[in-house]
Amino acid sequence: MAKLAKLLPLVRGSGPEDRNQSKVLDAALMAFLDFGIKRTSMVEVARRGGLSLATLYRRFAGKNDLIAAVGLRQARQFIEQVDAAVQREVDGDASAEEQIVALFVAFIDGLRGNQLLERLLKTEPEIVLPYLTVQGAPVIELGRDYLAEFITRLQSEGKLPQYDPLPLAEMIARTALSLALTPQTVIPLDDPEGLRRFAREHVLPGFRIV
Repeated sequence: MAKLAKLLPLVRGSGPEDRNQSKVLDAALMAFLDFGIKRTSMVEVARRGGLSLATLYRRFAGKNDLIAAVGLRQARQFIEQVDAAVQREVDGDASAEEQIVALFVAFIDGLRGNQLLERLLKTEPEIVLPYLTVQGAPVIELGRDYLAEFITRLQSEGKLPQYDPLPLAEMIARTALSLALTPQTVIPLDDPEGLRRFAREHVLPGFRIV
């Protein structure tokens, strides 16, 4: 199996939260969606979460820690959504081709359907863009390692030939992130069947299906 970095296991192992933690993160997310990150105060999060400011600070040392926790949760939920899409194909005894197409579509849909990412790209791009571009190595790592794990499983099942999955995985992760950041494209992102057709014609060949 490809040697994976530590971020994917960290994200997968980050939850679920207990009830109180979940309530706080829900409150923070809704505040971020309503006001943006810069204008959201710890006071506002505490008010929405129904707890005292002192209790909030006992859970999170500061706003940066709260932002990191929300981001980690968003990453975990993204992975869970992609996992579910792939598992539906596996449970239905889908071919490697069908699994790859489902994964690619789930990656695109998960990134483009993220409300917080969409909000920040429109209103506070100076906050989020560095972490998705010049400082985006962790995001690329997460997508790359997820895809490498997926490819390795198909290889172990004899559905793909043996090759180093990391370069292909990174290329696809970078492509998906680019499509989320710059949606103006001739690729039919808003047409589900068109996106699947694109994946069959242009993504599948890179996997060297036997």
